[in-house]
Amino acid sequence: MAKDYRLEKRKFVIGGIALTIVLIYLIRLFVLQITTDDYKKNADSNAFLNKIQYPSRGAIYDRNGKLLVFNQPAYDITLVPKEVENLDTLDLCESLGITRAQFLKIMSDMRDRRRNPGYSRYTNQLFMSQLSAEECGVFQEKLFKFPGFYIQRRTIRQYSYNAAAHALGDIGEVSVKDMEADEEGYYIRGDYVGKLGVERSYEKYLRGEKGVEILLRDAHGRIQGRYMDGEYDRPSIPGKNLTLSLDIDLQILGERLLKNKIGSIVAIEPETGEILCLVSSPNYDPHLMIGRQRGKNHLMLQRDKQKPLLNRALMGVYPPGSTFKTAQGLTFLQEGIITGQSPSFPCSRGFHYGRLTVGCHAHGSPLPLIPAIATSCNSYFCWGLFRMFGDRKYGSPQNAITVWKDHMVSQGFGYKLGVDLPGEKRGLIPNAQFYDKAYRGHWNGLTVISISIGQGEILSTPLQIANLGATIANRGHFTTPHIVKEIQDAQLDSIYRHPRNTTIERRHYESVVEGMRAAATGGIAVSGRCLGLDTGAALVIRSTSVSVVSIIGCCLGLWFCGGIISAIVVSVIVTLASHRCVQRYIGHGNGCIVILQFFRFCGNRYAVTVFNRILYLESHFKKCSVCIQFCRGCKYKHCFSFGFIATDRIVDVGQNAIHHGACFR
Repeated sequence: MAKDYRLEKRKFVIGGIALTIVLIYLIRLFVLQITTDDYKKNADSNAFLNKIQYPSRGAIYDRNGKLLVFNQPAYDITLVPKEVENLDTLDLCESLGITRAQFLKIMSDMRDRRRNPGYSRYTNQLFMSQLSAEECGVFQEKLFKFPGFYIQRRTIRQYSYNAAAHALGDIGEVSVKDMEADEEGYYIRGDYVGKLGVERSYEKYLRGEKGVEILLRDAHGRIQGRYMDGEYDRPSIPGKNLTLSLDIDLQILGERLLKNKIGSIVAIEPETGEILCLVSSPNYDPHLMIGRQRGKNHLMLQRDKQKPLLNRALMGVYPPGSTFKTAQGLTFLQEGIITGQSPSFPCSRGFHYGRLTVGCHAHGSPLPLIPAIATSCNSYFCWGLFRMFGDRKYGSPQNAITVWKDHMVSQGFGYKLGVDLPGEKRGLIPNAQFYDKAYRGHWNGLTVISISIGQGEILSTPLQIANLGATIANRGHFTTPHIVKEIQDAQLDSIYRHPRNTTIERRHYESVVEGMRAAATGGIAVSGRCLGLDTGAALVIRSTSVSVVSIIGCCLGLWFCGGIISAIVVSVIVTLASHRCVQRYIGHGNGCIVILQFFRFCGNRYAVTVFNRILYLESHFKKCSVCIQFCRGCKYKHCFSFGFIATDRIVDVGQNAIHHGACFR
């Protein structure tokens, strides 16, 4: 009998179908039991309620132990969507003070997995956040009417002072981007996270660890008590407290000095790199970032044309002006272009080479390095840069500027310093490639001569300028500036504990220090202490119209103790918009006043003895009405209760009037 091959093939077909069905069941079982936990959540939600216990966030103190940021109670409304039945929407909205449209939007956002990646019908979901005790009390009375809704106790931040908003930062509800970037899976919708300042930089220390309380429920979803008497509960771990290096009294003073001005103040303790004061003006009240109105207030500040949210101390980049001359002098000394006593460069009201002129004020000429720093001579540093970029030992200006840039970078310019606050800008120190692109490879020292006096393409932050002062005070090294002094039961990052050395030899700093001392005191020490000041006024065109300008007055102050390490370094930036170029000098004068009043306050706190006398720095401008008013004592006589008694003298030098004010306590 012939064999039927059709029946033989049918057997394999049926076997294949059966095998496919078995594989489908196995894959589905694997998916249900291994890759998804929906059914587990469903089963668990019938018997258990995992109630998150949120930790208290760490408190923040200033360097003197004054409480700056603490916690206050707030309440969140959560719900388990699976348990919500026969909801009286109107009564719920009236109890919570919201409209039906707001209710529908909240529910829609909750179910949107793009906005809420962790959404599940069987777990707690955030409905409303940051209710006050009064608002929560009204809802608590009617809670029995709304099955599936729960009250979750939380904490929000409160501030002791209306100051230091940029440094302290704030917290807000975690965003989708934050949750996606969270590799640990710590955050869920409704959690709070640091948004700015210290709150953001030290989020992992401040937030603590969540706890879980496991509650038993009956078949009707009613809470029956704690599972196994709390044996499997996990308590929350409070966040760690932070002690900042900020002096809140100094911070408040700085903010008052810059009221109605645009600028910043940075004060650093050079020996440790601790930031004593970090002011950015205009600023804002940190209390605006508390509660449910945070989003509305943030939008209002964001639209403000004066940009109060911008932390100018870290994010503002400005030409450093004459404060940069100290770094230039150190570079020239290290490269052997000059020495402390020679050569002496001429200055006939400026640097002149062919048709090129860089103006300067009237003073003695020729002069070596120390008097050049003391008088802030533009011509001297122009000649120095011209000689360096033209020196044959480098082979080309490109090689020379590479060496020059390396020295500047080692002194803290051109790159982020690494301060423990978010948003720091790097500034700009141009390199050979920058100028080769701009001038197609054809340039020399004269082409870029403006960078010799801290203008042109040079940009720096107030923090970098203050750090330059710390480097000079330490004679060649600095510790990365930081605002956190101590973390509870933890150690600061090593970058904030170990100094960084510059490429400049220690011996070269003495000439620069002597020049800065001469700028303020004429070489005469006061009570064994010396105040070194250098200033810079940079004119920057901010629009196509030459008549609209922005003026930057920079002051860099060093307070030397025993001539070795300074007790405090201050960088002040004041900018003013003006329609007349002659008004630019007022910006410079404001910087002078701010830094001197700041030093006067610091005398009682950060030095062994108080200055008996403070001399105004040499101010090369025709007339500074602000300084004159200050010295005559008409407006600032009792400024901030310091009781200044002032005299002034105007010394005419040609067409310029150099103003020296001698202030006595």
